[in-house]
Amino acid sequence: MAEAQPSAHELVAGRYRLLQVVHRGTNHVCWYGEDVTAERPRLLTRIGLPEGTDAETARRITARVMRTSERMVLLRPGRVPAVVDAVAQSGALWTVTEWIDGTPLDELLVEQGPFTYVRAARIGLEVLDVLEAAHAEGFTHGELGPGQVFVRDRGGVVVTGFGLAGATLAPRITAPSYASPEQARDERIGPAADLWALGALLYSMVEGRPPYRDRGRPEATLRGVDRLPLRTPLRAGPLTRAVQGLLRKDSRERLTRPVVREALTRVLNEDPDTVVAEVPRPRLRGAYTVAWRAGRAWGSRAVVTGTALAVVTVAVAVLAVTHHLPGAGGGGSTAASGTSGPPPATAPGGPAEGSTPPRATVSPSATAAVPPSGFRVYHAPEGFSVALPSGWQRLSTTRAPDRAYRVVFGAAGDTRTLAVTHSEDVGPDPVTVWRDDVEPGLERQQGYRRIGGIRSTTYQGRRAADMEWLSGTPDRRVHTFGRGVLLGGRRGFSLRWTTPADAYGTSANRRALEVLLSSFRPATG
Repeated sequence: MAEAQPSAHELVAGRYRLLQVVHRGTNHVCWYGEDVTAERPRLLTRIGLPEGTDAETARRITARVMRTSERMVLLRPGRVPAVVDAVAQSGALWTVTEWIDGTPLDELLVEQGPFTYVRAARIGLEVLDVLEAAHAEGFTHGELGPGQVFVRDRGGVVVTGFGLAGATLAPRITAPSYASPEQARDERIGPAADLWALGALLYSMVEGRPPYRDRGRPEATLRGVDRLPLRTPLRAGPLTRAVQGLLRKDSRERLTRPVVREALTRVLNEDPDTVVAEVPRPRLRGAYTVAWRAGRAWGSRAVVTGTALAVVTVAVAVLAVTHHLPGAGGGGSTAASGTSGPPPATAPGGPAEGSTPPRATVSPSATAAVPPSGFRVYHAPEGFSVALPSGWQRLSTTRAPDRAYRVVFGAAGDTRTLAVTHSEDVGPDPVTVWRDDVEPGLERQQGYRRIGGIRSTTYQGRRAADMEWLSGTPDRRVHTFGRGVLLGGRRGFSLRWTTPADAYGTSANRRALEVLLSSFRPATG
């Protein structure tokens, strides 16, 4: 396969700029990008074509992808993205689709680990719905894998990659681990190949790995799919028979679509409480769209405010634990406070709105390299580190084209969250950043009320500022402490610690906040 691809400074087809890798698989790389001509966010996917692919073959491939996409979008609007362009360039096929507000399934598995069989069944049913529509029209996907299934931030899935099967002489050009045995043998395929791939997706979701591992070279992986026995799934529970029935080597023996639908539906119907409990917290990656547009109009600071508008649409129950994200853009710039202690502590009953409680201090020992009991140091790939409560992990990551990003941490069953935001375009005064860039976005939140004034301080020897506020509905009131710090060169960080309002003043909350503030180390490069 050809490996040539544009550098970071080149444009694909003269108009598409690559911004950030979303997914990387075998012979398949997906980027967030932008159409510099139309000024629109896009999703770009690069697939290497077999060596020797001539211009006429490339033309047929691009035409087939466009044609199939158009039909599938009509059949399942919102479940299949519109392909706005397809280009053969430098030995590769580039497909350009409309923006997808979601995350590739394989990335979710890496970040969150194996899914419960209930969550897997729900996603599987939605993929099956798209496949049924395709098969009814005579289309076989043929390239289905976890990189082609995007889980939307607000629920539902989007399936990409239609039109690739049979476009080249290669039996499988993406995700060989999810190829059917007939594809591995380079035989003619039909809908049964997609059902095999669905079974492989279900297997991966519950087991955390594909049924047949990637052996480094596509041909070696395909041989394993064809010849090796299936490893019995251990975590599939009531999905076990459906998974095994879909992964039968003989395509004639695989379960039919109606049988699969019945099996997946039964799992959901028999455990409705778990279905509700298993809805994941939104990753908020879709806020990138709003942030991208805002960034084009008002610069990087607007990334935070634009994101606030996107988050406001999230259900109130979710807003209670993610409200700190709105307005983060400029707020990202406000990451602040250094040698001074954590935010003002309040009485156990919660703060009175508009009051300014006394400030607590952080003991020097709290900055020790070894975190206290109940905490662990997390080293983020972005460069910063912080001590988090045991069991906490990344809940979401949102990025913008100008290197701004926000990472949210938390844990299942814990209503507290920490958001770390980095910005490349902040003003010279951290108090002004909170007041002029961040607070206008926060004021759009339901029940917003600032607590006291914005306080200038220092943090690790840098200029910083602190701000606290309440927001949410009367029965889901939350209290956020924000600290912003300037790093120089218009760079800045913000930390936002959010808890239920009535728990903010407890000793346990004050202790956790002390540890977070004393342990945080920003990337300075």
